[in-house]
Amino acid sequence: MVTYLTPLDATALRALGIPAPWGFGIADRVRFGEIDALGHVNNTAYLTWFESFRLPYLEARGVTDYGPDSPRLVIKRALVDYRSEMLNGMDYVVTGRTRAFRRTSFTMDFAVWLPDPSGAACTATGEAIVVLLNRDGPGRHPIPEAGRRAFAEIDGASEETA
Repeated sequence: MVTYLTPLDATALRALGIPAPWGFGIADRVRFGEIDALGHVNNTAYLTWFESFRLPYLEARGVTDYGPDSPRLVIKRALVDYRSEMLNGMDYVVTGRTRAFRRTSFTMDFAVWLPDPSGAACTATGEAIVVLLNRDGPGRHPIPEAGRRAFAEIDGASEETA
């Protein structure tokens, strides 16, 4: 059974057939409003799914609590590679992890899976560069130490310089 809209840890993901290194996921079901005129999931829905995933993921990693004193998070770049079509009513899991980080930005990888305990099928992959900005003024905001530590220790992300 898939639990919707609840963070899934590595153990839950493995039970759904999703391989390592993915250790954080969110399950949901394709809704009719995400379907295009050709009867499959519209390309823009994947970006919305990645965004919906990013919110609990970044809170769990200690990057932001989305409160009034938290940094603003902006997407510098987002890419999606579509591998196979998805249809109305399908269960799916979005996974994500931080691959690399700098002082004020980080690069995330994403994947969309059709869960199957014998081996989930990946229907799309994505990437985003996220930048932290100061809440009340110009300039960038440093990634909190808790977030940097979680990126490195939990996700295996590399710290980049320059």
